[in-house]
Amino acid sequence: MPPLQSYSLTNKGLVRDNNEDCFLSRPDQGFWMVADGMGGHDAGEVASDIVKRTIDEKLPGSRDLESAIHSAHKAVLKAASRGEGANGMGSTVVALLSDDTDYQVSWVGDSRAYLWSEEGDGGRLEQLTTDHSYVQMLLASGAIQAEEVDDHPDKNVITQCIGSSGPDPIKVDTVRGNWEQQQWIVLCSDGLTDELDNSAIAQILCHASTPREATQKLMQQALTSGGRDNITVQVIESPLFRRNLLHRLNEWLPRVTGRLWLDLTLYGLALVSTLMIGYWTIT
Repeated sequence: MPPLQSYSLTNKGLVRDNNEDCFLSRPDQGFWMVADGMGGHDAGEVASDIVKRTIDEKLPGSRDLESAIHSAHKAVLKAASRGEGANGMGSTVVALLSDDTDYQVSWVGDSRAYLWSEEGDGGRLEQLTTDHSYVQMLLASGAIQAEEVDDHPDKNVITQCIGSSGPDPIKVDTVRGNWEQQQWIVLCSDGLTDELDNSAIAQILCHASTPREATQKLMQQALTSGGRDNITVQVIESPLFRRNLLHRLNEWLPRVTGRLWLDLTLYGLALVSTLMIGYWTIT
């Protein structure tokens, strides 16, 4: 199959003065990744960059995503031990590997993957990943309810990350699935999900017609909502995606209002006006 359509953006946000996030986009290899570093200047960005470089090196030959993530974990620990970055630096990771019509998502930490399916009533958003976080542990145990998660004071405390040096090795979680038509997968750091809840993300995806438009609108809204952390977003399109006339028109027409139906109406009125002026001129 030809390379999947995708689009990626990262931004340091409106508060932080450095960007500890990074991403990989390898459409020709069917691979995308978001890493969110932790540890501050000369640490978080070092850890996430090591994750990026290690996975980019290990994955193409083996196509073993979990093994590549474990290699990245060892590489971060080794770098810290020799004085590169800082002790205690770490990174989350969420990655997508697509082979023909099958996909695999693997992750460590609280960076997320979502599956968006376009449907007749708009669409459906499904969170594929489960955060490795303290709040998620509380939720799973029944100690808190789902509506308490977003406002919990410890919502950003994660229970494991790449480079964590606890007594137990990291556990890489994985989900697998089969692509269907009219689907996107969204990979993001928590800079997006701290600003936008699932309902807001779904609404944006519902009104976007391309991965580029979806990524740009998600980033813009996250910044508008505060941009308190680094933000990274990737949107990857199903290899089975079929573009109807509206999708093609929206790609071709210049944006005026940003809303497809309103833009089409304006262009239609302009076309009718031009034809009428031409008719009156001739007659």
